[in-house]
Amino acid sequence: MTDAFDPVEFLERAVPIASNEDVTEMREFLVETLDTHGADPVVDDAGNTLATSGEGTPHVVLNTHIDTVSPHVPYERDGDVIRGRGSCDAKGPLAALLAAFLDADSDREGRVTLAVTPDEEVYSTGAAALDLTVLPGVDAPGDCYVVGEPTGLDVCTAAKGRFEGTLHLTGQNAHAAEPESGVNAVAAAEGALAAIRTFDAERDPHPDLGPATLTPTVVEGGGVTNQVPAECVITVDRRSVPPESADGFREALEAAVDDATPDAVGVDFALTERPTPFLEAFATAADDPVVRHLSTAAKRVTDGAGGTVRPFTAATEASYFSPAPTVVFGPGVLADETGPVAHADREYVRVGEVERAATALTDALAALRS
Repeated sequence: MTDAFDPVEFLERAVPIASNEDVTEMREFLVETLDTHGADPVVDDAGNTLATSGEGTPHVVLNTHIDTVSPHVPYERDGDVIRGRGSCDAKGPLAALLAAFLDADSDREGRVTLAVTPDEEVYSTGAAALDLTVLPGVDAPGDCYVVGEPTGLDVCTAAKGRFEGTLHLTGQNAHAAEPESGVNAVAAAEGALAAIRTFDAERDPHPDLGPATLTPTVVEGGGVTNQVPAECVITVDRRSVPPESADGFREALEAAVDDATPDAVGVDFALTERPTPFLEAFATAADDPVVRHLSTAAKRVTDGAGGTVRPFTAATEASYFSPAPTVVFGPGVLADETGPVAHADREYVRVGEVERAATALTDALAALRS
């Protein structure tokens, strides 16, 4: 019989391991931990660490990531507080998910799978390639997903997506003394920016996430002070809400800018190239069993301080698992009353919150599989 898993002890060992540039050492520690506790882990070709227990339905998937942003921040502990890079994003949530997974009763109805990805902070190559059928006995995706991120033990059922793209306006060079003989791409930016500003004017806000946003972030154009510029480039940041897709957004914005600029100006909008799909918006119904059971469990372990059903404020790999019911949950916060926490030099998580998250997840899994 293996020793009981201690999520705090795991976290104390995990946070000192730098996983901002290379996740190899952290993944080896995770695999070693799963091996020690008899979980028989698999590492797939994309670097995902997978393990499964039980059989049948419901099939609940517990997901989070082991990579962190740079630079690495050293570990330190001060009473109930563990500090260091990854303490809340997302090794604290990982510790809680591990505790729930390793405590899951394989004799209960249904299956629990742990899927830990290596590249969430950059391109999500692990989640994009995730195929649970590499595990023995698994022949389909999960029925529902819990994604570990710092939510303060609230249950987050929705998040905006994030797209990025570049708008190219093209005209024709001419001497600035004869501007009418050319086509001024920089001047056309006036209409393009107006179209960007009013792009969502007729769109209803999402009931949980509110309105989508579209923000111009970089403008480049011209280069010679006495020449009509033939090119202007505008980069935009899109925070989307369901049901908008990346391709749907691209087509709609290009058409809106084309309508708002002179016919002589060429308009082309291209999404930024990346090796994986953009993280799109997702939303899960508040009455779905995974939401109800996890919210009930989180409220119980926090005496009502946690368990609130709300949106998540950052983009996550949860969008890759939707439309299956998906929630984001975990110890720690993105920011507190002092300022940013996750991705900041002062990143921390409270030990008691990690323990309560583990208990809430364990209880919710039992309820889902009862």
